[in-house]
Amino acid sequence: MNEFEFINNLKERYGLTHVGDDCAVLPKDDSTDLLITSDLMVEDIDFKLDWTITELLGHKALAVSLSDIAAMGGRPIWAMLSMGIPDLIWNSDLPARFIKGWSVLAAIFDVELVGGDISRSPDNFFVDTTVGGGVPKGTGVLRSGAKPGDGIYVTGPLGGAAGGLRLLESGVRTGAAANADEEALIMKQLRPLPQIRIGDDLRTRELAHAMIDISDGLSSDLAHICSSSQVGAVINANDLPFEAELINLTGSIDAMLELVLHGGEDFELLFTADDEKISKSGIGEIFRIGEITANVGIIELIRDDERLKLSAEGFRHF
Repeated sequence: MNEFEFINNLKERYGLTHVGDDCAVLPKDDSTDLLITSDLMVEDIDFKLDWTITELLGHKALAVSLSDIAAMGGRPIWAMLSMGIPDLIWNSDLPARFIKGWSVLAAIFDVELVGGDISRSPDNFFVDTTVGGGVPKGTGVLRSGAKPGDGIYVTGPLGGAAGGLRLLESGVRTGAAANADEEALIMKQLRPLPQIRIGDDLRTRELAHAMIDISDGLSSDLAHICSSSQVGAVINANDLPFEAELINLTGSIDAMLELVLHGGEDFELLFTADDEKISKSGIGEIFRIGEITANVGIIELIRDDERLKLSAEGFRHF
């Protein structure tokens, strides 16, 4: 089984009612719900030290959790940081540089570090960030609110982080990239920007019916919304926004579409909404890519007047 099947089995076996969204939503008081999320990054699985900049690794370790808060329309407040550190790394400047990058991003969103843990690791470096935030009671945007007829939207171009990963895997490094396009794609992978402000705006203005961040890939994350909402979806290939730098990297529309649909780690927001409300909102640069349908569990891709079934092929740990 993959990790999502494992989690679903746990939910069913133990009746875990707060599991299943980007964050756990817990009652805090009469006016506020608490949002809590945790993300683990493991060396050689989620990152490689020889292809990143240590400060950017700290940035990304916090950014992935902030993105979960954004996907609920929430505002981050505090964070906890835990690390497993091999001896060789402990006796270097890496921990201090990592914390510097983590703290710079925390300061941008006024997130306070309130605790965590440090332990020795026998082999690889790993880090876990837990972030807490809040929303007014009952207003957190869940994955389960999509309705047939909703438009499907994303908040920015896709595929850039996957393109950057492909370059890193091929040996290209930031600072030594062959050209500006490659440098831009690599930075999309190493320095993602959580969409806190637009997520908050979508919730505050009651525009988003369902929302998720694009971490595993558009195809997988849309499947999560469809599963939670018991709906289907149709995506228009011609409407998918993509990073312009991908054109030279991939060399073909098919290869570029693969990165856009399945690449992941863009950390843009994917949401469903009433088209008329969105058109009147003036919310800014967002992209309509398709429509929610009543065809439960079926996601289709329209390309060149052909309808193809779209499988969830984003990132899997197992």
